[in-house]
Amino acid sequence: MRTCHCFWLLFWATQPHQSFLTPLSRRTSGFPEKEKVLVLSGNSRQDLHRSKRSWMWNQFFLLEEYTGTDYQYVGKLHSDQDKGDGSLKYILSGDGAGDLFIINENTGDIQATKRLDREEKPVYILRAQAVNRRTGRPVEPESEFIIKIHDINDNEPMFTKDVYNASIPEMSDVGTFVVQVTATDADDPTYGNSAKVVYSILQGQPYFSVESETGIIKTALLNMDRENREQYQVVIQAKDMGGQMGGLSGTTTVNITLTDVNDNPPRFPQSTYQFRVPESMPLDSPVGRIKANDADVDENAEIEYSITEGDGYDMFGITTDKGTQEGIITVKKALDFENKNLYILKVEAANTHVDPRFLYLGPFKDSATVRIQVEDVDEPPVFSRPAYIMEVKEDVPINSVIGTVTAQDPDAARNPVKYSVDRHTDMDRVFNINSGNGSIFTSKPLDRETLLWHNITVIAAEINNPKQSSRVPVFIKVLDVNDNAPEFAMFYETFVCENAKAEQLIQTLSAVDKDDSYNGHQFSFSLAPEAASSSNFTLQDNRDNTAGIFTRKTRYNRHETSTYFLPVVISDNDYPIQSSTETVTIRVCACDHRGKMLSCNAEALIHPTGLSTGALIAILLCIIILLVTVVLFAALRRQRKKEPLIISKEDIRDNIVSYNDEGGGEEDTQAFDIGTLRNPEAIDDNKLRRDIVPETLFIPRRTATARDNTDVRDFINQRLKENDTDPTAPPYDSLATYAYEGNGSVAESLSSLESVTTDGDQDYDYLSDWGPRFKKLADMYGPMDSDKDS
Repeated sequence: MRTCHCFWLLFWATQPHQSFLTPLSRRTSGFPEKEKVLVLSGNSRQDLHRSKRSWMWNQFFLLEEYTGTDYQYVGKLHSDQDKGDGSLKYILSGDGAGDLFIINENTGDIQATKRLDREEKPVYILRAQAVNRRTGRPVEPESEFIIKIHDINDNEPMFTKDVYNASIPEMSDVGTFVVQVTATDADDPTYGNSAKVVYSILQGQPYFSVESETGIIKTALLNMDRENREQYQVVIQAKDMGGQMGGLSGTTTVNITLTDVNDNPPRFPQSTYQFRVPESMPLDSPVGRIKANDADVDENAEIEYSITEGDGYDMFGITTDKGTQEGIITVKKALDFENKNLYILKVEAANTHVDPRFLYLGPFKDSATVRIQVEDVDEPPVFSRPAYIMEVKEDVPINSVIGTVTAQDPDAARNPVKYSVDRHTDMDRVFNINSGNGSIFTSKPLDRETLLWHNITVIAAEINNPKQSSRVPVFIKVLDVNDNAPEFAMFYETFVCENAKAEQLIQTLSAVDKDDSYNGHQFSFSLAPEAASSSNFTLQDNRDNTAGIFTRKTRYNRHETSTYFLPVVISDNDYPIQSSTETVTIRVCACDHRGKMLSCNAEALIHPTGLSTGALIAILLCIIILLVTVVLFAALRRQRKKEPLIISKEDIRDNIVSYNDEGGGEEDTQAFDIGTLRNPEAIDDNKLRRDIVPETLFIPRRTATARDNTDVRDFINQRLKENDTDPTAPPYDSLATYAYEGNGSVAESLSSLESVTTDGDQDYDYLSDWGPRFKKLADMYGPMDSDKDS
């Protein structure tokens, strides 16, 4: 019986498994037509081993994703020891036992309680055992079996990226690789076609294609031009089941950009350009801009401009603006409307980066004609030279012409020009210029020894338009003439010892000359004629611009003659010969036996730091002068204090009018009585002030009259004291006059003020004898009948 049962299992294992092929809708919780039975037998494993089959007998198969409402039936366990009386109990253990997989302990039927997903776990390993229900001992050894989950197509292909970005050069050949897309399927690739993915293009024809098996995207259209279209969006589909109907699919988007290549030459939008420029345009100034259009971008659109030919080839230049790729035409040389007013240039624009693959399209450059019209402007005069250098001898007479500058108007009108010297460069007005012909002449004597070079600036301006002017420097060199006599190089003051011997050298002389000698100075020395025969010293010319003074006798006496003055004549060899007489001071001094000076009459030689008698006398004189100055200054200040207060030529005391109070009108004549000063005895102490009404009347205190010989200063102080102590004085400022000439003047009074109080006319005939300074006064106060006589 066991042999027959094992044969039945072998037959089941070699048959098609209906549980795989049966659709999900036909799955039930009941047993299939051919029940899957796993016999637990100690010899079963040995028998299977002897059969040497490639499959394992102890294996169940189960489809994933069961959708039924009942538990899914897996299979049945059965033992040869099972008599059907319920004495055996089947036990299941291992992966998912009791939870995911349950077993009927009486019948051995195994069921799955949940939906299984092969992508989560494809294989479950379980162990089965049959035990005696009563004793609990196993009746069969424990056996291991496998439940394998068979795949169904429940996962669509997934791309590794949601969006792919790729780029290729424009004008690429057909079949050029663009990018490879990849999709994966989570289904079992070893079972059926659930994981077999096929690629197809949904969007992007006819420009691109995709290989169905590899997902490689390639170009499918020839000469795709970036300038026509730059961006492409391609949609790729990945479908499983080998692309058959019913398979699952996924899509992705591929953004493809065409990169630029230099397949477009530059082109000028017009063949001719015209510009106008004034002739006064500074160098390197822009004249205008031109631009050649290039459909390419970045470095493929970079253009280099050049002037290839034209009559202004050397007058203008052109550069490239790297930012705008424009050609900037600039001025290289100064323009002159009168010389040439029209230039025609040929300008070329060429790409700097050329792709050899597209040379068949033609030359990658273009040319255009540029016409530049020069406009006339009013230009300042132009000197014939940028600078002038002139020479003049220092002894030339005033108004001597030393040179001429020339300037002319460069315009076609040839306006006349006038010249002038910029006085900021000739502050002393040493030179002047003829405004008509530009000749420069001297206006003051020149002295080379004072100033060798004169740097002046000459201005040339148009007569019709003085604003149009130009300047030129003129460098004038003063040439030397022999107008300075040679002189000693220093002040010579030497000494001779009392015990000197004859023919002894006591001093060497040298000379200098302010004049300039081209061949070098040659001085000659000699004693003045008046000293040549009577002098106690001799002079020897060394013929090298030096001379020596020698003693003529033996021994000198400083008590007899303490100082000798030796006149020396120095002459030069230039024309005209100049000579001068210089004096050498020789003092006689006491010396030791070696000739070292001990003492001299001139203390300045022995004690150079002491004060001589002359210096002491000078200091004493300065002190005396200072004291006299102080005394005179004090006396002058005292005299100024005695001067009258009113020093005007006309005495205005008769015309004093007080405006500092309202007063009583014209009848108020007692605010100030001028007669008081003239006659102090006439003071009326009983008169009251009419400008104010005092509350209490005070009797004025009578003051003693001033004597005729009272000093003016005492009188003024007295009047000041009276006014300060007067209780009737108003509480506001009022005019108080203290001017009084006084009595006893030797010259008497010349004023006419006293005419008011005097009865008779005075005689002023004596004014005519005082001189011309008083002539006008004598005419005013002269005899009344003088006008009649005239």
